[in-house]
This record gives sequence, C-alpha cells and structure tokens, in this order.
Amino acid sequence: MGCGTISQVSSKSDATQRLADLARLRRVRDRIDREYASPLDVEALARGAHMSAGHLSREFRLAYGESPYSYLMTRRIERAMALLRRGDLSVTDVCFAVGCSSLGTFSTRFTELVGVPPSVYRRQAAQATAGMPSCVAKQVTRPVRNREARVTEPQLA
Repeated sequence: MGCGTISQVSSKSDATQRLADLARLRRVRDRIDREYASPLDVEALARGAHMSAGHLSREFRLAYGESPYSYLMTRRIERAMALLRRGDLSVTDVCFAVGCSSLGTFSTRFTELVGVPPSVYRRQAAQATAGMPSCVAKQVTRPVRNREARVTEPQLA
C-alpha cells in the first residue's frame, strides 16, 4: 500500500484549495452582480467568502482581471447607463439608485469607463438608441475599460 510523496499530497491539497477559492470567488462575483446597489465593500465581501480582504482582492484580480471594487463599479456604471438611456431620472437619482453615495465619484468613474460624463451620455444615448430594443442597446453601449479597448491598425489588402 503506497502513500503519495509529500509533493503529490501537497499538490492535491493545493489543487483542492484553488478550486474552493474559485468557487468562493464566483459566489462573490454573483453577490456583486445581485447586490450592486447595496453598500458593498471588500471587507464585507471577504467576510462573506471566509477570506481576508487582501486575499480576496489578490485572488479576484487573478481570476477576473480586476479588483472586486472595480468590478462592482463597472456593474454600477452598466446599470446607470441603462437608467440614463431611459431618460426619466436625473443623473443624481441614477447615482443613488445604483448604490453610489458620492455624485463626484460616480461622475468620475462613469466618465473613465464610458468616455463622456453621465449628463452628456444621457443626452446622446436618448438619441442614439431611440427605437432600439433594450437588449440590443445594452450590448451596443456596454462600457469598455481602456485596457480592453481594441487597438485597430490599418490593414493592408
């Protein structure tokens, strides 16, 4: 009856731990998706996942390419874009409806992700998406972070 070597045993436990961490990270991401309008911070998310805030932040960034806070703000901005396209709420109302507590932070982050301030977006989106189904408008107007923007180079025929 053979027992595995120490490296084999530790590899199994490392792999098992990694899978458990990934499952917790998915639950954190799902919680952010569901509760984006609630007051959420990394410490609360980490407690819910039984991880330290630092470990959650590092592992979330490794798994999803951005910090939990950045992911939360992106979800909030996506929802804000949809509310602004409707046109029946003020920018301030939208800010608070998506869970932001500071209009300045909301406007700054919105401008970083979307490229224009929320008030300008509201005006432009109403015209650009008029008559478009909301599911199509959502895809067409989805924010793109700078690092995700495609660089287009001239194509030679």
